Amino acid sequence: MSGPSIRSEPAAVKWAIIAAATAIVALLVILPLINVFAQAFSKGWDAYTAALADPDALAAIELTLLVTALSVAANTTMGLVMAWAITKFSFPGKSFLITLIDLPFSVSPVVAGLVFVLLFGAQGYFGPWLIDHGWKIIFAWPGITLATIFVTFPFVARELIPLMQEQGTTEEEAAVTLGAGGWTVFRKVTLPNIKWALLYGVLLCNARAMGEFGAVSVVSGHVRGETNTIPLQVEILYNEYQFQASFAVASLLAFLAIVTLLAKTVLEARLGGHKR
Repeated sequence: MSGPSIRSEPAAVKWAIIAAATAIVALLVILPLINVFAQAFSKGWDAYTAALADPDALAAIELTLLVTALSVAANTTMGLVMAWAITKFSFPGKSFLITLIDLPFSVSPVVAGLVFVLLFGAQGYFGPWLIDHGWKIIFAWPGITLATIFVTFPFVARELIPLMQEQGTTEEEAAVTLGAGGWTVFRKVTLPNIKWALLYGVLLCNARAMGEFGAVSVVSGHVRGETNTIPLQVEILYNEYQFQASFAVASLLAFLAIVTLLAKTVLEARLGGHKR
């Protein structure tokens, strides 16, 4: 005889919980998104496009796209390498390596930015040597990229590791037995099995990279038209009481959030079907 089920709760309790959850989502997620777009278009389409066409806004968009592309490419490569090493090989320190992958989740982005300043800033450990050789890291796009890579590092690896552990190494071993080389095994066997999880991790990494504020704020220097990403440009416009312009630029990130949500839903369905 089976025990009581949570689904046997009275209808009033069930609908009260559903209503409370819906109200919370509406209050904390849906209404803020609606408000962003309402404020962005509060002065009409012309004012909206003018805010996005501002040279500083265009520079922020261009820098954000560059940093995001570099960060996603780097973390996709490193995530695949980390996941492959952890799931396909046994070696001392594997648990410690998994812990290090999760480190960016537990370190404040502001602290991460300060670490890069201490390493590559003018008064940092490597700063004087970099300056002597004409390389500028901090207060330039390389420092912003490094900080963003650090903050978004776990997303791809953390999506791949559980799936690859569940799949095991049987198919790869069979391919090797049949004479396939390492690259062929990865391309023909491993990659098709992990493609949806990989895309899901890339999607999360991309969204996080475009919206990163804390670490980027520390290493950027807030130089208009040069080192401001979209979130930093939004902050500057808002602090200058250019509210409509700040919401116009912020609407790009809000639009990204909506697109990410839709893509996330599709990929979750694909990934769930693949696991089944």
